[in-house]
Amino acid sequence: MSLRFCFGPSGSGKSHRIYEEIMQRAAEEPGRNFLIIVPDQFTMQTQKDLVMRSDRDGILNIDVLSFGRLSHRILEEVGTKEMPVLDDTGKSLVLQKVAADLKEQLPAMGSLLHKQGYIHEVKSAISEFMQYGISTQDMDKLITSAQKRGALAMKLKDLKTLYRGFQDYIRDHFITTEETLDVLRRSLSKSKILKGSVVVFDGFTGFTPIQNRLIQELMRVCAETIVTVTIGVGEDPYKMDGEQKLFHLSKKTVADLEKLAAEAEVERGEDLFVKGGPNRFAKAPALHYLEQNLFRYQYESYAGEQQEIHMFEALSPREEVHQTALYIRHLIREQGMTYRDIAVVIGDLEGYASYVETEFGQLEIPCFLDRTRGIVLNPMIEYIKSALQLYIKDFSYDTVFHFLRSGMADISREEIDELENYVIRTGARGYRTYSRLFTRRTEELQENAEGSEQAEEKTMERLNRIRQQFMDAVEILHMGSQEKAGDYVSHLYDFLEQNQVQQKLLNYQQQFEKEGDLSRAREYAQIYRLVMDLLDQVYELLGEEKISRQEFVDILEAGFGEITVGTIPQNVDRIVVGDMERTRLKQVKVLFFLGVNDGSIPKNASKGGIISDMDREFLIESGTEMAPSPRQQMYIQRLYLYLNMTKPSEQLYLSYAKVNSEGKGIRPSYLIDTVRKLFPAMSVEYPQNRSRLEQIEGRQEGARYLAEELREYVEGTLPEEERQDFYLMYRAYEADAAGRDLLTRAAFRRYRESGLSRIVARALYGQQLENSVSRLETYAACACRHFLQYGLSLQEREEFGFEASDMGTVYHAVLENFAGKLAESNLTWWDFTEDFAAKAVKKSVEAYAATYGETVLYSSARNEYAITRMSRILTRTVLTLQKHLKQGSFQPDDYELSFRFAEDLDSIHVDLSEDEKMHLQGRIDRIDVSEDAEHVYVKVIDYKSGNRKFDLAALYYGLQLQLVVYMNAAMEMESRKHPDKEIVPAALLYYHIDDPTIETPVELTDEQINEQILAKLRMNGVVNSDPEVVERLDRYMQDKSVVIPVEKKKDGSFSARSGVLSREEMQLISSYVDAKIRSIGREILDGKIAANPYEKGNEEACTYCAYKKVCGFDGSIPGYEKRQLEDLDKQALMQRMQKTVEA
Repeated sequence: MSLRFCFGPSGSGKSHRIYEEIMQRAAEEPGRNFLIIVPDQFTMQTQKDLVMRSDRDGILNIDVLSFGRLSHRILEEVGTKEMPVLDDTGKSLVLQKVAADLKEQLPAMGSLLHKQGYIHEVKSAISEFMQYGISTQDMDKLITSAQKRGALAMKLKDLKTLYRGFQDYIRDHFITTEETLDVLRRSLSKSKILKGSVVVFDGFTGFTPIQNRLIQELMRVCAETIVTVTIGVGEDPYKMDGEQKLFHLSKKTVADLEKLAAEAEVERGEDLFVKGGPNRFAKAPALHYLEQNLFRYQYESYAGEQQEIHMFEALSPREEVHQTALYIRHLIREQGMTYRDIAVVIGDLEGYASYVETEFGQLEIPCFLDRTRGIVLNPMIEYIKSALQLYIKDFSYDTVFHFLRSGMADISREEIDELENYVIRTGARGYRTYSRLFTRRTEELQENAEGSEQAEEKTMERLNRIRQQFMDAVEILHMGSQEKAGDYVSHLYDFLEQNQVQQKLLNYQQQFEKEGDLSRAREYAQIYRLVMDLLDQVYELLGEEKISRQEFVDILEAGFGEITVGTIPQNVDRIVVGDMERTRLKQVKVLFFLGVNDGSIPKNASKGGIISDMDREFLIESGTEMAPSPRQQMYIQRLYLYLNMTKPSEQLYLSYAKVNSEGKGIRPSYLIDTVRKLFPAMSVEYPQNRSRLEQIEGRQEGARYLAEELREYVEGTLPEEERQDFYLMYRAYEADAAGRDLLTRAAFRRYRESGLSRIVARALYGQQLENSVSRLETYAACACRHFLQYGLSLQEREEFGFEASDMGTVYHAVLENFAGKLAESNLTWWDFTEDFAAKAVKKSVEAYAATYGETVLYSSARNEYAITRMSRILTRTVLTLQKHLKQGSFQPDDYELSFRFAEDLDSIHVDLSEDEKMHLQGRIDRIDVSEDAEHVYVKVIDYKSGNRKFDLAALYYGLQLQLVVYMNAAMEMESRKHPDKEIVPAALLYYHIDDPTIETPVELTDEQINEQILAKLRMNGVVNSDPEVVERLDRYMQDKSVVIPVEKKKDGSFSARSGVLSREEMQLISSYVDAKIRSIGREILDGKIAANPYEKGNEEACTYCAYKKVCGFDGSIPGYEKRQLEDLDKQALMQRMQKTVEA
């Protein structure tokens, strides 16, 4: 029984010396067992190294094991009570159940346990307690010492409750992975394999308390225990120093093991110090110097030039990976290296992984990303979770289509789209709805069937077939809300079997294999087995427990969160890409260390978690041994940096980015400055600044640069000095003329409006255009939108819901209905009461809601509230409109007057040419008139649910034609009614239907509040400036009208804020609008469909356009431009309109 150490710096050949000794002794002592314990990732490599070194091409009495494999080997030999081992997934499952049962006893954590990932954090804390040998009794001491830190004490009490509950649940049924080492420790003395054997621990930076106790027992049982320890030349391994020193962890390991050896009365053998010169660095003096001086407090700068260590800066992580790939290609081609001679270590592997896959893939560099992937986003997991959510959320829209679009449902994408359109339109929800035949026919369905009842029937049959196929797939999961966990598992297993999920995963695997994505193929090959293992664990652990559906889903979520998929390298000659802690490298000639930026190196050590960083520091200072605190973690990271940077035998490349993936500036790590101080003659390289020709490695890379230079050439920004290289590269791609021409066409691409021929336009729109005024305004905003909306009849998907845009329809209908109720009750707009208004509006709204949109207004509490809100707003509206009328001398003459009832009006029939006509469609919300002996004054009102303001410039550009067209039609109708009187336009007004709120610092009376509301609801538009007309509109106006947009100055003239036009100006805008309508009509029939959206100040045609994803407008492509509309003053606008009318 003895313990001895093998000391030496990184790269000195410690492992080599020990392996040589073991091989020699194994040959001399064939009856003795030799066990070499290494970290998991090293087992295969170490075994291979030993076999290669053996004279007999094999090793018989030498075993290479990890701690896990050692447990398996010994426990299998000695035989113990067979108890299943609870891994991280099993722990999470048990904790999920225990936490649910003990929720009431957890004052600090009870309300947080449902949050995603919280159980994982609890499991991590309990695993740490087990790893560091902290029992529930020890936790009482921790709680006592934490009394002054109230929150910490409460958390520890809750953790103790969960810890005890967890232990009680698994006692005599399961053991955890941490406990396997304790079980192993108790079984060592019975092992014949270990008796008299030699055990070597190699490649470890330190051990946990449980591992230490196991090593102590091994010392007692084995003949000899040897531990390799990395420590610098000149360091005293037996003398402890501060935790900030580089080799503190190594010295702590030595001190701990010596103490354990003394306790076990184990002899100390003679330690071996490997200082035999620069073994690994024989050809690289600069790397040898780096090993001797990195992170040491006393050093001298490296004298002279060196070629082994390089440092480069890149603009972004993508560029950094790209330049690394170029360097690797150069090393392979120019220096004759193989890919396995090179390794890449990355400070932020998760952030860089996608760039490595794409950039290395483009340059055909084989690589293995040494990382594990979670499985929560795998289609199978999504499929299971969404299937279970169907019954928890009662077949809501989201859960149904989450399930169908998971990638595993046996329904085609087209069928899913068709079903989704139907469900969105009809608002189909709930298990009962999906269990029965769909019978509701939508408007779209009737339109698409073109009136054929047979076609409609076929569509309904098809929808019901899809619905039935979906229900057949998930019906097996229809269970009670409280069942045994085992029953849920059985049904879920049957669901997976019935839907042939294993076969579907195999199909995915084969598809990835065909595409050459072997890593993804391996993931899909493992996933079914891993999920089945999880279901088995749930069955074993919780099978007889009665739980709800939601609890079952939470338990599965916890299990899925713990499962990770690791893959092994698919080929021998490849580059290993990993991080500095997980990845174990051996025998590499060149190492690239990427992402050496602040925040990654040193890694942000804060884990957060249940025990915060400050709490952890406090507990460690109280004398409890736990996982390292963030401060200690930073010091340990320096050891990992030292170990990684001293791995290559020939060259080391360090690189960092200037900005991160989000474009934010980031600083280089302190490591960059540390290395530069060691090597002051070394300069930072900027490889992306090399000429483009130097950066080309292969045809694909060349095509990328050719595309960039073609674009610069077209834009005229290609520097003169680069033109020669550009022409040379362009010539080089003559062999691939098709690819080159494609790039050239893309670079010279320019948008040109092709338009429709007159024949196509006529076929599309007909010779007589049937146009609403809003359609003409749409054309004025953007011709392409008009073509898509009215030419191709593209429509947005109709949804079963009630939005703000639907309110306008309800408002118009109810106001028309209200006018009818006035007539029925022999009342007028002048004499109805407030009580009548409230009741009549409420009745009208409720009657309309009962029939509107398939009773959508009664489909949810939110929509039912909309009925109350609309009743309130419309009551306010009719009362305000009454006050407006009482202010003036106008009488309502017509409501909701459709042009269909005035077919013979000249103003709505527009001649575009001899054989081309345009018929205008529209509906005037209200026409008011006032008469005297010689005149009829006409006021047109348009109700708006949005706050639309009249804008003369918008009218000039064709964006606001509606009021003028309505006025022209109203005046023509009134002239026919009153042929002996002059018809005078009085006002064109918008009324904003609203019930505004008043904010005031002082309390107001009801009368004052109503006055302020009335002022806010003043109509906007234009008014005839004739004083007599203004008086007829508002008889009681003083300085400012509360009805119309008119204000007076002290001298009685109208202020600049007033919306007034003279009789002549009104006539001019009327004539201009007629001309504008003709112009738009002709352009439509000429086939103009340009993507030419307008931009006017802050307004843009594209802002709310439903077609912007269809039209292809792209400001970065030459030819695509928005029309900039000037915001002209009134005088300039009138002059331009006059010119147009006279032309």
